[in-house]
Amino acid sequence: MKKDKAIKRLVRPREGRWLGGVALGLADYLGIDVTVVRLFWIFLFIPGGLPGLLPYIVMWIVIPEE
Repeated sequence: MKKDKAIKRLVRPREGRWLGGVALGLADYLGIDVTVVRLFWIFLFIPGGLPGLLPYIVMWIVIPEE
């Protein structure tokens, strides 16, 4: 007997997001609290912005909107 598994998709939700929805989409996909992901992005922005800004923009473009 096969169990139907819902396929997880990485998407940027329309509701509940602050900027582009990247952090909320990652948190939903990984099953963790969005605060943890947002703190991770802030940590990446601290050394001058580029280590966090470039991946965020790329993910904003690549991850489809819900």
